[in-house]
Parts: sequence; C-alpha cells; structure tokens
Amino acid sequence: MKITFEKALDIFHYPFFKLLRTAHEIHVQNFDEQSVQISDILSVKTGGCSEDCSYCAQSVRNGAKMEKQPMLDLETVLKSARKAKERGVSRFCMSASGRCMSSNAEFEKICEMVKAVKALGLETCVTLGFLTENQATKLKESGLDYYNHNVDTSPEFYHNIASTRTIDDRIRTIEIVQKAGVNVCSGGIVGMGETNEDRIKMLVLLANLKTHPRCVPLNKLVKIPGTRVDDSNPIDDFDFVRMIALARILMPKSYVKIAAGRNTLSESTQALCIFAGANALFSSEKLLTVDNMKDNVDRKLFDRLNINVEQFNG
Repeated sequence: MKITFEKALDIFHYPFFKLLRTAHEIHVQNFDEQSVQISDILSVKTGGCSEDCSYCAQSVRNGAKMEKQPMLDLETVLKSARKAKERGVSRFCMSASGRCMSSNAEFEKICEMVKAVKALGLETCVTLGFLTENQATKLKESGLDYYNHNVDTSPEFYHNIASTRTIDDRIRTIEIVQKAGVNVCSGGIVGMGETNEDRIKMLVLLANLKTHPRCVPLNKLVKIPGTRVDDSNPIDDFDFVRMIALARILMPKSYVKIAAGRNTLSESTQALCIFAGANALFSSEKLLTVDNMKDNVDRKLFDRLNINVEQFNG
C-alpha cells in the first residue's frame, strides 16, 4: 500500500510515547528486541571523487583537500575484515569513492574483495556509486549481500546538496541492484539544512519503493571543514528518535541503522533509538572520513541494555 506524506507526517507527530510504543510493538513483531546487527566499514579507495556532494570531504569540488589514495590491496582489506570479525562484526562494508567504477580492472578487484571477505564468514557490503546491470549481476555472483546507495534527502531538497546527479539517478541504481537479487542498504543524512518535512519525505520515498531497502541507515551530519553544508541547525535528538520510529513503522521488516554521528548522541538517546526500532549500528572507530564510536564504549552500552550482537549464519 502506498504511503502518503500526509499519513507519515501524522505518524511523525504522534505524542512521543505513543510513537515509541507503536514503533516498538512493530519492531518486536519482526525482530528480536534485544539484538542489534553490527557492521564495520573500510574505505578501499579514498578521495578524488568528481561528484559535488556538498557534505562529502572526498569530492574534488569541495575545499576539504583530502588526499587521493589508490585502491587498497586485497591483503590489507582482509586484515581489516579479520579484525572486524574478531570484534563480533557480522557485516563488512567496503567503500570506493567516485561516481562509478572508473575501470574494469578496479571493478574486478572489488569482486575479488567481496569473494575473499565472504569466505571469512562475513556478510559483504559495498558502495561504489552508480552500477550497470552487468556489474550488479557480477557482484551478486561474487557473493555480495548488500549494496549501499543512499538517496541522501528528499526529492525537493536534493538540488541543495548535489548537482552532478539527481535523486532519480540514485533510484535507478537501487532498482538495478534489487533486480540482481542483492539487498539494498539505502537511507540518508539529516542536519544539512533540510526540514523535518524533508526528512519525512525521504522516508516516504524509500517506503514506496517496489521493495523496501533491507537496511535503512540514518546519518547525522558530521560537519567536515571545507565542505559546503551548514550544520548550524543540527537535528534535535528527539526528532532523530522520531525519525528512527517512523522508519520502523513505515518499513517494518527493514533493519534501521544509526550510522554517522552516533558519537554525538548520549547513551540515553541511543537507548531510545534502539527501543524505537533501531537494530543496526556501525562499530568501526572511523566511518570513511569521520570519527565513530570506540568499540569498548559500545560493549559497555550493550551490557547495560542487555543487548546481544547478531551473528551471521550465512
């Protein structure tokens, strides 16, 4: 059933505890309420991106002046993946900067990384920008479990953050990935100057896809010097919890992930997010170009909340 913006707006503005109760009830119908899925992410190719995303330090069009780094070798990637698995991570994500894969040779290297990480007993995820149907099929054959391709924000606000692509371009790649039988990880970033209405429209867009994303990451903007977005009005913590709850209600069977910016949330706010339906987190100390949580901090929080870490049994 198609979700209307008006219905989602009404849900978002439920009395706070009614909203949390509604989301939590839906969550326990579909997931173990005491379990979270943990991911790690590694930048396997950094910087030098031709896209002009105003929030990203890797864009050559921003003023962050990030040094371009070539693609990592396979053994370096596997070393990071092994360490992640030792920490209890079940999904290992590999990110390559750029609008798309710049050469067949680079793409083949990514496929080899996917095969090798999968052989370690981890779920695999990559984010490579735009894909062709043939590339999506090849990634599926290599053992890829998830493809990350965020829609970033609402269709109406999109022109404020990027001009080198459109939100329809993003949707086309999502459809290509889903057609190939790979799970999609797609969400957005909040705190870039958009309104709560924009945030709601972003979730409505995702909820109205033919197939819901299997994972919906919500990122709080981490302002990087040299980038062009203004975080002078960061999202209110209670509004962020409302976003988590709305995502859970609109996409009941999707993992809802607290991604970048989690280190700015108090333990109490994180606990509210988990109660409201967040059941996926990044554990790595670095999320591409920004800091994240220290692993021992997460472990202490999980212990206090009686949270178990989901294991991959693929």
